[in-house]
Amino acid sequence: MTESDINCSIEDHRNSVQMGKDNHSDNEIKEILSSYKRVAVVGMSREEGKASHEIPKYLIENGYDVIPVNPNADYILGKKSYKSLSDIGTEVDIIDVFRPSEQVFQIVKDAILIKPKVIWLQEGIANEEARKLAENNGIDFVFNRCMMKEHIRLFGQ
Repeated sequence: MTESDINCSIEDHRNSVQMGKDNHSDNEIKEILSSYKRVAVVGMSREEGKASHEIPKYLIENGYDVIPVNPNADYILGKKSYKSLSDIGTEVDIIDVFRPSEQVFQIVKDAILIKPKVIWLQEGIANEEARKLAENNGIDFVFNRCMMKEHIRLFGQ
């Protein structure tokens, strides 16, 4: 699978062009992707072919410890799925979000309680109020970027 095989967005891809990306440098993104390996995926899907299934699968195949967060699934890709971030009960490095932009603020409020290092919003997803809340609580905030595409671009396949 190549990066062009997956549309990393859950929203209209045209939105990603309009909203821009965060200001992280390639070195900062590379540092995030190489230093942090436990990733809770909010909105992870059971359905093959969906970005919210294929991207976490790619991450698992590339050495990440993926924790599914989906209230409608018990297991995804053989891993226990949690109903919410607060149910995880273990340290999380990155929270990767596959939910609409308007749901991100509540996700960040929930995330603050488990203290991740990074909140990462997939392509097509951004929320300025959520960014400010995360950063005010010492959490790095990446938005409108696909983890898989960034990994392939910076580390090769």
